[in-house]
Amino acid sequence: MKKLLILLLLAGIFYSCIRDLPTELQFESYAFSSLDEHGGTWKPVLVQSGSTIEIPTPSPVGSGEYQVELEELKQLLAQASQQERASVQRWTNNPVVRWNEIALELIAKYNLIPGPNADGTYTLPNPANPAGPPAFPFAHPPYASRALAYLSVAQFDGLITAWHYKFTFDRAAPYQVDSSISHEWVSHPIPSYPSDGAVVAAASVAVLKAMFPLEADYLENLEKDHLQALMLSGSHVESDLDAGVIIGKEIAAIALQRAGSDGMKNAQAPKSVSDSLANAAFERFGWKWENLEVPQRPVGLTPLFGQVTMWNVPNVEVTRPPVPPAPGSPEYLEDVRLLKEYEANRTVERRRIANFWQDGLGTYTPPGHWNEFANRFIVKYRLNTLKSARTLAYLNMAIMDAGISCWDAKYYYYYPRPIQMIDGFETIAGTPNFPAYTSGHSAFSAAGAEVLAYLFPQEANQVRGWAKEAAQSRVYGGIHWTFDADVGTTQGIQVAQYTIDQAKSDGAD
Repeated sequence: MKKLLILLLLAGIFYSCIRDLPTELQFESYAFSSLDEHGGTWKPVLVQSGSTIEIPTPSPVGSGEYQVELEELKQLLAQASQQERASVQRWTNNPVVRWNEIALELIAKYNLIPGPNADGTYTLPNPANPAGPPAFPFAHPPYASRALAYLSVAQFDGLITAWHYKFTFDRAAPYQVDSSISHEWVSHPIPSYPSDGAVVAAASVAVLKAMFPLEADYLENLEKDHLQALMLSGSHVESDLDAGVIIGKEIAAIALQRAGSDGMKNAQAPKSVSDSLANAAFERFGWKWENLEVPQRPVGLTPLFGQVTMWNVPNVEVTRPPVPPAPGSPEYLEDVRLLKEYEANRTVERRRIANFWQDGLGTYTPPGHWNEFANRFIVKYRLNTLKSARTLAYLNMAIMDAGISCWDAKYYYYYPRPIQMIDGFETIAGTPNFPAYTSGHSAFSAAGAEVLAYLFPQEANQVRGWAKEAAQSRVYGGIHWTFDADVGTTQGIQVAQYTIDQAKSDGAD
């Protein structure tokens, strides 16, 4: 009966999360709230400065070479179909949001637990054989946080580079040079060379192809569509795009070089490693988490994610939380009492909160949830592409660092979950395949909220309230202790401060 109950809970949670599949934010091209003319002097993350990557000096607008490009653009515009013009409006003048949404779509698509083989054994997704079975990747929350971080950082550094050259060469956009060329987006006096949109397209495709190799054709087609839209908008000639693509490809290669040596390839360790972590925790503290899922997978989720290189925290130990309450202690017994009270009084509101923040299988995960919030703020406050990329870069670096810190705690303390320790306890959420302390939802959400509160101070109360609700949702769901959520929230706030300190020194404020 207990096995059947767990299976039904997992099935129910999967069904309830289908509604969380990402949807495209509906917005039109808009006037940017600022141009950030000095954005090329901001401090990048991966390279030394905005001039590190070199691009050719552009032809002046009065040159013969440029006039040829203008004529080619006019021919392209004259031949554009209705469908192609519609695509221009979809990409808008802020494609940072669109490419982030594409990443969220892929995370949701690949956020599926690999099933057992016919003989009951498990094969883990393998980047060397992405078609599998099972398909690579399993886009669980740690994987999602990392994919979003590398995507956003590459966009940010690429756009700092673009801004450096835009205001160095100061070449006007085609529609400003030739009044016969129509402009499909809201006009702004940001120079056209190199194309910021092309930087975003090239960098995004390169990073996402590495993270989701089976989607290479899909992503390349999107890139072609986006690059064509940049020209059909009247904003760019081909050399603008070519220079942007150079920047995007080079910065993505630098980002992926870091990714190749950040330790993620070792995070999904074999069972022997997971068992050694459990035994070490038992020797230290006298407890260890046991996997109660049915059927039981042999290894917990990325047990060595806590050893992946962090972005802004000097080392993972500085954000490791204190020892959780020992089973049988007064604090522990009070938590047992509280969880039993929640179990006995599962109100409509508590169920709503638990379900809203579930972000489980088939969804864009908790990191994706905070990216969706950020995208809405970006549009609400009319950020330009550079400022948008900065927002998402700091958000996702903090979220990834919070995940690393959280996973370090999970596998250092190896603390049991409530369902293991409370006789007859029932949850309304599927119990994850890894230890309890601290709560990943809490750490991810608190880190995301703190960065957004810093970048959008008008929204500080709102986002911090959401983070508290996200943390509490895991307690209402029955899969976490209250101290998992409370300490996880503190942990996320502490981790985020390192990223906020970096943001304060990058020259943008």
